[in-house]
Amino acid sequence: MTRGFYIGRFQPYHKGHHQVIEQIAAEVDEVVVGIGSADQSHTLQNPFTAGERMMMITKCLAEMDLVTYVVPIEDINRNSVWVSHVTAMSPHFDVAYSNNPLVIRLFDESGINVRQSPMFDRDQLEGENIRERMRQDEGWRELLPEPVVQTIKEINGITRIQHIADTDASGRADPE
Repeated sequence: MTRGFYIGRFQPYHKGHHQVIEQIAAEVDEVVVGIGSADQSHTLQNPFTAGERMMMITKCLAEMDLVTYVVPIEDINRNSVWVSHVTAMSPHFDVAYSNNPLVIRLFDESGINVRQSPMFDRDQLEGENIRERMRQDEGWRELLPEPVVQTIKEINGITRIQHIADTDASGRADPE
């Protein structure tokens, strides 16, 4: 049995992420999905909580014939021990999937096999672009799997993003 690990911020989980997981599923028996920056939320770059992202991903992967584990991975801001942190927070995995040069290097230096995956429609399926479309509430729904659209509706995510965009530039609720 082979278990793969795929990490992302998933802010939000979009059709490109889903296509990557479908491809990974063709190569492994089980997939661990690591929700990166799990400690971040309510900012323009990270508007959704780890729990909300877990809902988005779990609902999308439920339709697949694949054993999956969704685990939150908090930022520790110490690259030299990041892989140890990841492996401590997730089930054992045999191969990691990433296109991030730093993540690839860190896994490689730790002796973990890393595979890159193709980027799907990257000019449209890019988190910053999708979040901006969500802020404007135009042209974002077709870029996300339907369970994610429903989750965003359930949590009133569009209003959240719009309110966050209107906050103080520091992004803090209690600016000094």
